[in-house]
This record gives sequence, C-alpha cells and structure tokens, in this order.
Amino acid sequence: MGLIYEKAVRRILFSLSAERAHELAVSSMAAFGKVGLCCRVMERLKQLSVSSYRPIEAFGLQFPNAVGLAAGFDKNARAWPAAAAIGFGHVEIGTVTALQQPGNPKPRVFRYPREEAVINRMGFNNDGADLVAKRLSRQTKPGQRRIPLGINLGKSKAAPLDKAVADYLASYEKLADYADYLVLNVSSPNTPDLRKLQEEDRLRELLGAITSANRDRATVAGKARKPLLLKIAPDLTYWQIDTVLETIEEFGLDGIIATNTTLARPGSLANANEAGGLSGRPLRARATQIIRYISLATGGKLPIIGVGGIHDEASAGEKMDAGATLIQVYTGMIFRGPFFACDLARALSERQKLRR
Repeated sequence: MGLIYEKAVRRILFSLSAERAHELAVSSMAAFGKVGLCCRVMERLKQLSVSSYRPIEAFGLQFPNAVGLAAGFDKNARAWPAAAAIGFGHVEIGTVTALQQPGNPKPRVFRYPREEAVINRMGFNNDGADLVAKRLSRQTKPGQRRIPLGINLGKSKAAPLDKAVADYLASYEKLADYADYLVLNVSSPNTPDLRKLQEEDRLRELLGAITSANRDRATVAGKARKPLLLKIAPDLTYWQIDTVLETIEEFGLDGIIATNTTLARPGSLANANEAGGLSGRPLRARATQIIRYISLATGGKLPIIGVGGIHDEASAGEKMDAGATLIQVYTGMIFRGPFFACDLARALSERQKLRR
C-alpha cells in the first residue's frame, strides 16, 4: 500500500497546494470515521493482536501500539474516530485555543519533497474550545474509546502574554472532560511570544495554575485526574531543557513531548525563505538528541512521546532506543501515506518481541 501511495496517490495530492491536500485528507478520514462498521473491520486488519503483542502503558493509560497521530493534523476533532482503523495507537487533536481563530494568512504550508520536509506557519487555526468541546460531546467518551485521545492546548493569539494562564485555563475547563490526556503546547513558533512560556517564571505560573485546576477537578467534581504533558521546542539549549525538567518535576507533570517544529534550517534548507516551523526528516537528529538527553537526565522515569523526523522504521526505532515511550508522526504520513502508522507499529512491535 505504501508503494502505491508514493507512486500514484501522493503525486495527485502533491499537485494540490499543501493546505488543500491536508483539508482533503481530513475530510476523507472524517467521512470514513462515520462508517462505523467499515472502521471496525479495518481496525481488526490493521491493529496489532493483543495475543501477539504487548500493549504499552504510560501515564495511567494503555496504548495498543507505540505510534500516535501528532497534533496539527486533526485540529478540530473531525477525523480522529478513524485513526484506530488505519493503525494508530493514539491520536492527539488540536492545537485548540480558547478562542476560535483563522490562523495566519495563506499560503502558510510549504512542502520540500527532496528533503521530505514541511515548513508551516499555520498559527493555531482552529474552531475554538467551545465548538471542539461540542463536537467531542457527540463522539465517544473516555473509557469507551478504542485508543486514547489527547487534546493539545495552545494560547489564543488575541490573549496577551500576561493573560496566557487564564486563556489556557479556559480551554482546560471546557475540554478536560473529553480528553484521555492533555498537552500544554508552549513551543509552536507561529504564535507571537508563545515560546516565552517556556521561560522558568512563566512556565512555573502556567503549570502551577493548570495542575491546581486539575487537582481541584479531581477532588471537587469527583472526576479522575487527567494526565498532563508539556510539549517543548527543539531549539532549546540543554540548560533550558534542564530548567523545564526541574519545573515539570516540581509540578508533577506526567510526561513530555519532544519535540515541536524547529526554526533552524539545516542542510539544503539553509536557503529556504519561508518563515515558520520546519518538520520532517531534517529534524530527525535534533529530536533524537533531545529525547536521549531527557531520558538520561530523568533516569528514564519521565514518559517521553518522541516526535520529529520519523520517516521510516529505522528513525522510529531510533526514537524508542533513545528513551521514548511512545512516538507520534504527521509529516512522515504526508510522504509515506495513510497506513504509515500501521507499518511502523508492526515494525516496532517485532523489535519489542525480539528484545524480550
């Protein structure tokens, strides 16, 4: 299937603009997700057998395989119900902001096929927390799902930096009931000043507020506490990463996602003149370095979702060997096709069996 995609389907999709192709993929997946019987049949074909492969446990959740769909693909919770049917072991929607927003002006997504890379400056375009919550309320609830659902939260562009905490809290309060886990995205390069939230004082304020709200929700409302993760940039120095890890430990977060897109332009992309975050194969080495550093710095005790430059079985295995508990893909799927996750999941599970 992957060869057919790369030789035929990808050629058609790449004749469209990157954003138009993305919209078509989301709409197609959303339509497929509404045909429940077809999804269940496809899922039986594409998911790993629990009798042959061991599920992965992380931050109190069970994942049927290690491969997730990264945030950025399904921004508005439209397509994710079909994710299990094409082989994903979890899916992360968003980034969702408290306010509905259109994102940055188009064009804002650019493919680099030779490098298997994408530059985007989408700017958190999404329907907003209210509409996404309403959509999720009509879908399956936590505990009834076939795979875990993460919700990635970001800052609304209209919210100034000194109002960022209140903005994240508004999204948390509207969406926490629908998530299996929540991610605080403070690392996109496409929202002004967002990455400043990775600085120690601002990060401590944000994590303090969200973890407090999470505790209150669990005690006052009598609901289960939601696992909280932080998504960081690949452009942090190791000193900055140490500070982030100390803050994560202080507030008892459940995991970290490493990494988001980069502002760097390595190798042949040095002359790329589009602003935005770079993803895909050129990010592979840096993302792996950061995963390995975090794993060593935390003694392997902090669950890591590894993201960045996963384009084949070797690059996926590399992330796991560096210390990732789970991985996520998005750009790799653009170049490898819709069943890329299934192929990776099987390959990683075979590695797992061989190492028992």
